[in-house]
Amino acid sequence: MKEAAKSILPDTLFLTLLHRKCIGRYPRLIHPTTFNEKILQRNLRPDPRFVRLTDKLAVREYVADKLGEEYLIPLIAAPDVFTREVFDGLPESFVMKANHGSSFVEIVRDKSQTTFEQLRKLADQWLSTSFYHVSRERHYRQIKPRIFFEKLLVDQQGRVPADMKIHCLGARTGKPINFILMISDRFGSNTHGDVFDGQWKNLDMCIGPYTRSAKPPPKPENLDVLLQTANRLARDFDYVRVDLYTLDKRIYFGELTFTPGAGVLPFTPDHIDYEWGKLLTAWDNM
Repeated sequence: MKEAAKSILPDTLFLTLLHRKCIGRYPRLIHPTTFNEKILQRNLRPDPRFVRLTDKLAVREYVADKLGEEYLIPLIAAPDVFTREVFDGLPESFVMKANHGSSFVEIVRDKSQTTFEQLRKLADQWLSTSFYHVSRERHYRQIKPRIFFEKLLVDQQGRVPADMKIHCLGARTGKPINFILMISDRFGSNTHGDVFDGQWKNLDMCIGPYTRSAKPPPKPENLDVLLQTANRLARDFDYVRVDLYTLDKRIYFGELTFTPGAGVLPFTPDHIDYEWGKLLTAWDNM
């Protein structure tokens, strides 16, 4: 009954209550000040470009045009229907994803340790989930759900590379400001999230649920190239989060996120929410 009641709430009321629950205060939607409040505005009035660029399959064409196909994780299959024949044709290791939301990721290191039935059940669960109803990010309503399979990226020790979530503010002005959330061991048992500025200064803050490492990770050798790559993808926007991976000195694209955390993304300490909000000047006069 609780879920049914939530489903009929208007988007604005739903997001207001969700912001109060996650952030601890009611948002100002008329004259937004904080980063989260301005992201809520994007949820409610998304740029039409967000649909294609949020779709994890459709965005590949955009990345290929901007950077080149070598930045794309090799695509194994993107079937209209996930059948046993598709499963049989998959390699021994791969990643199964869905294109229409967050956290739809299943890593398969050894296909013999899973079954078609298990993966199809998971795929059906993802495909039946409306990500718009989860967080009221309106651009997700227009993305047709699909399952796809990519090559599993691992280093020489068999580890999945760290997820470099690069927040790009002001790239359109030609003077971008970057903050990097580096999530290490994301799919393991020792997950941490460390935040750095564009010079790899470790910042005393946390984003979302991730805790900091006891010892900050070392600076990537190709940090300058990582930031240049992210800012090239962000050049047409006031703000976007660009997710990249680096493996064997190569850079791979992950996704573009225009409404991180759906506008209810906790910052620790909380004043960071206000500081980042000042950097998003595009909505100051709404």
